[in-house]
This record gives sequence, C-alpha cells and structure tokens, in this order.
Amino acid sequence: MTATENDASSVTNVMNVDLKLEVVVIPVSDVDRAKEFYGRLGWRLDADFRFDNGFRVVQFTPPGSGCLIQFGTNVNLGPLPARHRASARGGRPRRARKTHRAA
Repeated sequence: MTATENDASSVTNVMNVDLKLEVVVIPVSDVDRAKEFYGRLGWRLDADFRFDNGFRVVQFTPPGSGCLIQFGTNVNLGPLPARHRASARGGRPRRARKTHRAA
C-alpha cells in the first residue's frame, strides 16, 4: 500500500464516525429578552438557573431537535473574534478597519 492509499484509508475511517451536535452556546446581551424570544418560537425551556454569584444559564431545545442552545450571564464563551465581543457584552460591534497594503 502506498502512502497516498494509506492516507485515503484513514480519511475514510474518520468519515464513518457518528458525530452529533448537542449544545450550542450563544452570546446574548439581554437574557430575559432572549428567553422570551425563544419561548415565542415554541422552543422548550429546559432550564433557567440563577446563582448567587451572578451566573445564570438558560437552556432551550427546538421542537424535534437533539441539539439545544444555552445562553446566560457570566457564561464563558471562550475567546471571541474582536467583531463579536461588543455584541456579546450588549454594545455595538466595531466596524472592521480597512488595511492598506504597501505598493
């Protein structure tokens, strides 16, 4: 078997892995407004937990879906691209700056 055939064989095995998306964490600026929005869509409210330290997590599942969404306050989304940070905090996103290449 050549190196190319071996690489193709390993790719085929990876493609047979059964993967499922189960949770999507989304940034919101107003948790109560987002909760109302998803409730009006008919999504099932699974949880709304509030803690003394200001942490809050809300979880919804769309009808017929195996995937759910979570959002809240003090939810760590990990590193966000700069263009998304402001909207996650409730502010307006900054416009991307144009860069000029030297000629």
